[in-house]
Amino acid sequence: MPIEAKRKEGENINALLYRFNKKLKQSGVLKEAKKRRFRSRDLNKNKRRAGAIYRSAKAQEVKRTKKLSSL
Repeated sequence: MPIEAKRKEGENINALLYRFNKKLKQSGVLKEAKKRRFRSRDLNKNKRRAGAIYRSAKAQEVKRTKKLSSL
């Protein structure tokens, strides 16, 4: 559904743009377009698993480093 804002008689351009932008924001078209534009693809199972293993190893390494530095 296209968004329209027809110019009223005697209305200046700034008021018209203001009304149009207001309608655009209320419709949620921009929000949806941005969400679709920056949506990332789902990773496959192996990549997710490898990432989880990496994060877990890093967390253990940080924990170990903190423990050693406090002694």
